[in-house]
Amino acid sequence: MRQILFAGVIGLFLTLIGTPLLIKLLAKKGYGQYIRDDGPREHASKRGTPTMGGIAFILATILAYFGAKLITGAPTTFSGLLVLFLMAGMGLVGFLDDYIKIIKRRSLGLRAKAKMAGQLIVGVTFAVLALQFADNRGNTPASTKLSFVTDFGWSIGPVLFVVWALFMILAMSNGVNLTDGLDGLATGASVMVFGAYTFIGVWQFQESCANAQTLTNPAACFEVRDPLDLAIVASALMGACFGFLWWNTSPAKIFMGDTGSLALGGALAGLAICSRTELLLALLGGLFVLITMSVVIQVGSFRLTGKRVFRMAPLQHHFELKGWSEVLVVVRFWIIQGMCVIVGLGIFYAGWAADK
Repeated sequence: MRQILFAGVIGLFLTLIGTPLLIKLLAKKGYGQYIRDDGPREHASKRGTPTMGGIAFILATILAYFGAKLITGAPTTFSGLLVLFLMAGMGLVGFLDDYIKIIKRRSLGLRAKAKMAGQLIVGVTFAVLALQFADNRGNTPASTKLSFVTDFGWSIGPVLFVVWALFMILAMSNGVNLTDGLDGLATGASVMVFGAYTFIGVWQFQESCANAQTLTNPAACFEVRDPLDLAIVASALMGACFGFLWWNTSPAKIFMGDTGSLALGGALAGLAICSRTELLLALLGGLFVLITMSVVIQVGSFRLTGKRVFRMAPLQHHFELKGWSEVLVVVRFWIIQGMCVIVGLGIFYAGWAADK
C-alpha cells in the first residue's frame, strides 16, 4: 500500500513544482492558446495563455509510478505499463494536434483523418496487447467479456473486444476533450474519477480471487490481473492532476490542451478496461458523458430540425451564455461529478456485497 501513497505524493509534488517551469518555457516560446471567435466573449482574455500543459501531468504520472516502484523495490506489471502506454500514446496524438494549432495559429490542428489514425493506432495496440501476458491464474490485463462491477455474460471474442476497447478509448478521450473548456473543469473532474479508481484497485486487491483461501467469501472475489498496480497508476494520476489544478484553476496560468485531455481520457478508459469496470465508467465519469451527450443532442437537433436545444454546446458554455460566471459553472459541475462518483462507488460496493 505504500506504493499508492508514494505515487500520489510524488505526482502531486512534481506537478506543483514542474508546471510553473513548463509555463515559463511555453511562454518563452510563444506557445499560447488560440481562442475561437464564436465562443463566450469572456474567453477572449485567455488568448495566448500557455497550452500543452498535459505534458506536466503525463511526465509526472510516469515518474511517480516508477519512483514508487524504485522506492519500494516492487516490480512493475503489464497492466500498469499498458495504462501508462495508452495515456502517453494518446497524449502524443494530442501534442501533435496542439503543436500544429500553435504553429499554424488556427483552432484546428491535425486533420480529422490524421488525428483519428493516430488514436486508432494507439488504441488498437493497447487492445491487442491487453489480451496478452496471462498470469499464473490465466488472467490477462483485459478480458473479452463485458464488465460492469465485474465481468458478466459470454466472451465477445478478441475482434469485437478490440472494437469495444476502441469505442471506449475514443469516447472517453473526446469526452474529456469536450469538458476541457473552462479553467480547472476537466482537471478537477478527473481527480475525482482517479480517486475512485484508486479505491476500486485497493478493494479489488484485498478481495482478489488470488487470495481466495483467506477470504471469508471466495464467491465474491475479483478476478483482475493487477488490481494493486492499477491503484498505483490511478493514485499517480490523481496526485499529478491535483498539482496541475493549482495552476489550471481560474484564472488558469496554463491549459492542458489536447495533449492533456486525450491522455486523461485514454487513462480513464485503460483503467476501466483493466479493472473490469467498463460500463461502470459511464457512471464514475458521468460529467464527461453528460457533456458529450449535450454535443450529440445539439448536432442531432440542428441537423434534423434546424433548431438548437442549447445556446451553445458543449453544455458548460450554454450556462455561461445564460449568465453564470465561469467559476460558478465549474464548481456546480464539480458537484455533479462528485455525485456521479459517489453513486458509482456505491453501486460498485453494492455489487460486491450482493455476492456475499
